[in-house]
Amino acid sequence: MKTTGASLPLPAPTRDIDAALKNIRDFGVALMPEVLTASQLARAREAIYRSAEDDKTRGRQQHRFSLDSDDCNIRVWNLLNRDPIFSALAEHPLAMQLVKAIVGWPALLSNISGNVTGPGAARGVLHADQIFTPEPWSAVPQGMNVAWCIDDFNKENGATQIVVGSHLWNRSPTAADDDVEMVCIEAPAGSVFAFESRVWHRTGANTSKDKFRAAVFPFYTTPIYRTQENWFLSLSPGVVESASDTLLTLLAYKSDGFGLVYGRSPR
Repeated sequence: MKTTGASLPLPAPTRDIDAALKNIRDFGVALMPEVLTASQLARAREAIYRSAEDDKTRGRQQHRFSLDSDDCNIRVWNLLNRDPIFSALAEHPLAMQLVKAIVGWPALLSNISGNVTGPGAARGVLHADQIFTPEPWSAVPQGMNVAWCIDDFNKENGATQIVVGSHLWNRSPTAADDDVEMVCIEAPAGSVFAFESRVWHRTGANTSKDKFRAAVFPFYTTPIYRTQENWFLSLSPGVVESASDTLLTLLAYKSDGFGLVYGRSPR
């Protein structure tokens, strides 16, 4: 079935949390400009590019993720092990406000990964992130992304493309939807854009000759779903030992219901 609707206009950027929440509910997406401080942004940028280079040196899988079309898009996995700045982004107060209002609390951090789109990268695969639930989807989103722009986002360097309003269609896109109208998320580095898990989106094509575009994508879900990253196997002990109660809850190390050990929360 081909959707006959088209993308709505992108809602105006806002720093007001109530306006952002309304945008997510009405449009599926909200853009909040220049949230990170200069020092936070500098540290995150250094850490994401350092981690990508480290993966290359170690021969870790970086390319050909199922949603990428070529070897010009770099994925950086398990960011919590890489630098404390990524834990700070995962539990950033603004992110927690959005997650608690849209997904509810407690919630789980399903994954936090980096996406570095390089010059010449083709556009990615159109998809929605709520593939872990059967269709048609309910009117209540089961997850959301709170994405951090580590570099400026623009059409030339492969900024994320969104089908605004597609959360109301309650299904994943198919091959017949590939020509659906999309809008480009354009924002300065340090901005955040949040979109709920039913929204159709993809990595844009990087048509520049020498520009890289990095982003950090924490993805949160309600606690009944298995996380994409197996934190119990992948996390370094030091990350867990230094984690706040908020982060421990996001990682399912602290729980009032699921994941108990002998009837009690592990932490």
